[in-house]
Amino acid sequence: MGQRTQLILLLLFIPYFLMERTAGDDYNGLLSLMNDMKNTPPNWVGSDPCGNKWDGIVCTNSRVTTLQLLSMNLSGTLSGEIQLLSELQTLDLSYNSYLTGQLPPSIGSLKKLVNLNLIGCGFFGSIPDTIGNLQQLTTLSLTNNSFSGPIPASIGNLSKLYWLDLAVNQLDGPIPVSPGLDTLLQAKHFHLDNNKLSGEIPPQLFSSNMILLHLILNGNNLNGSIPDTLGNVQTLEVIRFDRNLLSGTLPSNLNNLVKVNELYLSNNKFIGPIPNLTGMSLTYVDLSNNSFAVSDIPPWVSTLQSLTTLVMENTQLQGTVPNSIFNLPNLQTLTLRNNKLNGTLNISTSYSNKLQLIDLQNNSIAEYVDTAGGYSKNLILVDNPVCNKLDATKSYCAVSQSNTPPYLTPPNSCVPAQCTSKQISSPNCKCAYPYSGTLVFRAPSFSDLENSSYYIALQSSLMQCFQNFSLPVDSVSLNNPIKDSTKNLELSLELFSSGQDRFNRTGISIIGSLLSGQTFKPPQGFGPYYFLADPYGYYAGISTESKKSLSIGVIIGAVAGGTILLLLLVLAGVYALRQKRRAERASEKLNPFAHWDPNNGSGGIPQLKGARSFSFEELKKYTNKFSEANSIGSGGYGKVYQGILPTGQLIAIKRAQTESMQGGVEFKTEIELLSRVHHKNLVSLVGFCFDQGEQMLVYEYVPNGTLKDGLSGKSGIRLDWIRRLKVALGAARGLAYLHELANPPIIHRDIKSTNILLDERLNAKVADFGLSKLMGDAEIGHVTTQVKGTMGYLDPEYYMTQQLTEKSDVYGFGVVMLELITARMPIERGKYIVRVVQTAMDKTKVLYNLHEILDPAIGLQTSLKGLEKFVDLAMRCVEESGANRPAMGMVVKEIENIMEQAGLNPNAESATTSESYDVNKENSHHPYSNEGFEYSGAYPTLKIEPH
Repeated sequence: MGQRTQLILLLLFIPYFLMERTAGDDYNGLLSLMNDMKNTPPNWVGSDPCGNKWDGIVCTNSRVTTLQLLSMNLSGTLSGEIQLLSELQTLDLSYNSYLTGQLPPSIGSLKKLVNLNLIGCGFFGSIPDTIGNLQQLTTLSLTNNSFSGPIPASIGNLSKLYWLDLAVNQLDGPIPVSPGLDTLLQAKHFHLDNNKLSGEIPPQLFSSNMILLHLILNGNNLNGSIPDTLGNVQTLEVIRFDRNLLSGTLPSNLNNLVKVNELYLSNNKFIGPIPNLTGMSLTYVDLSNNSFAVSDIPPWVSTLQSLTTLVMENTQLQGTVPNSIFNLPNLQTLTLRNNKLNGTLNISTSYSNKLQLIDLQNNSIAEYVDTAGGYSKNLILVDNPVCNKLDATKSYCAVSQSNTPPYLTPPNSCVPAQCTSKQISSPNCKCAYPYSGTLVFRAPSFSDLENSSYYIALQSSLMQCFQNFSLPVDSVSLNNPIKDSTKNLELSLELFSSGQDRFNRTGISIIGSLLSGQTFKPPQGFGPYYFLADPYGYYAGISTESKKSLSIGVIIGAVAGGTILLLLLVLAGVYALRQKRRAERASEKLNPFAHWDPNNGSGGIPQLKGARSFSFEELKKYTNKFSEANSIGSGGYGKVYQGILPTGQLIAIKRAQTESMQGGVEFKTEIELLSRVHHKNLVSLVGFCFDQGEQMLVYEYVPNGTLKDGLSGKSGIRLDWIRRLKVALGAARGLAYLHELANPPIIHRDIKSTNILLDERLNAKVADFGLSKLMGDAEIGHVTTQVKGTMGYLDPEYYMTQQLTEKSDVYGFGVVMLELITARMPIERGKYIVRVVQTAMDKTKVLYNLHEILDPAIGLQTSLKGLEKFVDLAMRCVEESGANRPAMGMVVKEIENIMEQAGLNPNAESATTSESYDVNKENSHHPYSNEGFEYSGAYPTLKIEPH
């Protein structure tokens, strides 16, 4: 080819090379993101993100200015090469809970960034100081991650910042000022709730130059008093200081904040008088659980015409409840329990028709005057003298449970469709895959959650917003409004696509960004909010076809000849090698056993049947970062946490602490064993985690605790004789399955009342297979192994010979049977339950003369049909010699016979759920907590005393 032709072609490509110096950086930056993240959109192919219209990308003049990848199920980390997107104005990666790692400091190089939203991701570590370099930033939302460390003082450099939301993280240290948040004079929203911030609220944080609307600091460790300077910020509408360690007296100038609607000061250590709040525009007031000076209900309360909710629980109130307070026209809830109110309660006939709840529990009210046409809604006077009278049978002397079903958007004058699979019938009665999530409102002005008018207004407002942006939303559904433990209002939201049964990625990104970026404004009364989306995996229009263009390479190859062709081949080789490594990394991430090394003593890769592997970050998300609120038990092995999968399934996660971790072989054996057993009377293994140095087992969640808790009364469930027979039968069936139907058979080795769980219908489920053994050689009939078990349940023959058999489980089950009739621990004050029963038994007398040791809660002794045969069976199970004990299959048959002779159907499920019983969840010990002494070593000497 002539030099002239080459020169012409070179001139033709000069604009291309010049463009590559700018748009090429964007392309390289996006390639880096693809390299570090999984599940980027499948149409991210080709070399021109703008021309090829990559999902989630918006361009201006061939430069990437918006990157929105919301709810894409992204995983991995955010590449530091994000800085190459130098024209980026909006970065929104919200609702990708598996997107983890630290936020790269290079984020501070995006000098044109206006919106940074990373809500509901899995980022951890400190927020980089370089965040203060983003001078154009107006919105910074890092809500619901795992960020730790202090709030960077450099945030004070963001002079244009309007929305600051760092809530629901692990941030600690003081609130930074000078420099710090005090310089953010354009900010209207400080949302710093549910972190670990400490120290005093600095007085210099507030000034009259601020235009702050929402000051939300609840759920931290802030101490000291509220500074008087707070009264200078007269634009404030919402103040939340609740659940901190604040003390001292309230500022006398709070009354200056005339625009404040919601005031939360509960659960602190405030003292002194309650200040006069007449000048404020209060709708919701919560001053509960403080140490204010003893006083009557302040008279100014009756002047708050906009008030919907007054909560002053445990605030040292005394005197009578003024009649005038019930006449407030908008009052919905009045909660004044745990005070010293006295005298006569007189609710006038002119009380507000919006008033749904009056809670005056635990006061000293002596009389209630029920005037003509008296209050007919929910009045609670439990633990007042008025309810201590012999004739106190009124409804207000009991805590009633509302039977009102949770709100659910009704169908729009149509018959709901019968949908299959995971589709849901929309309000317009069309089957679809909705985009769902939770709307969290931090300070609603109302407390009547049964008033549907609020949700109708919210639904209409959402639809109007989507229509204004011409989004393909067919309908909106809201359901299940609840107040969470932090007093936020949570609402489940479902959005349905129009024209087809699912959304595409573009639709999801735009809808999500309207909610993450606060473009949607809720109706008055709902207050500040954030949205947490559920994973969405039903995208429409997915195409995995690669459309990579090689035209440029072909042209250059033809022009430049052999030398350039060779260069291209080298580059292609490098590219292929890079792609191969990327594929290997992706494969490794997809393979849960990629790091399972068979050469380090952990054996080959586990063979699972029906269980799955979870990553550490997944379980961290499902347990709210392993928060204390999700902790439901503990033992020598570590802690147990309650979690919830994206499918809604409740799970219990048993997390081993470092010193109790098993070796690789033992852990592998346990999860393999657990994944093989499937029976309705065995707790199911959902999966496990062997990641980041963790060993965790994930079980189905069993709600009603252990049999031991049921017998001791800790769980609040009353177990009568019939229910105890059913529990015994269920546990026996579970063990019989292990012994006789599992292949090879399994010996549990730790049968005890804390390892028998009760589900929502009080069906028994055998749990905790940590000490279980496979019966590998059926001809030998035993396994020779180190003695392990729990004192009081341990088979003496197993201890003497170290030969473990199925009859060792039978012995432990016999002890459990004796627990069922006595509710006594196996060893109590030196007395062994087996010996106690043997000593007391007299077969010539009614009920074998066991009246004195029977559990009184078991029921009327005259109705204990079959108890003698039950005791006979239990004593056979605890025979000294295993050969004299029945097999578990025979135990099952004999319990079935006992039930049939008592007129019961052994195959019938409980007809009533446990909700029929008085269940006190706060006092229950969770089934996965490993109570009792786990024996491993020499058998202890027991001092057995006669009963």
